[in-house]
Amino acid sequence: MRPNQISLETAQMISKKLKMPLEHVMHTPPHILMEKLKKVEESEESMEDKD
Repeated sequence: MRPNQISLETAQMISKKLKMPLEHVMHTPPHILMEKLKKVEESEESMEDKD
């Protein structure tokens, strides 16, 4: 499987947001990354709503 074709900056942002190593981000299928990002953003929104 080829690494994802995303920029270094994007990969670093995803890595920080998902708390995943950069190497995992580069080799995780894009649809799974998008799914995980969506869940993280939804949980962040729900935390903001509680405040």
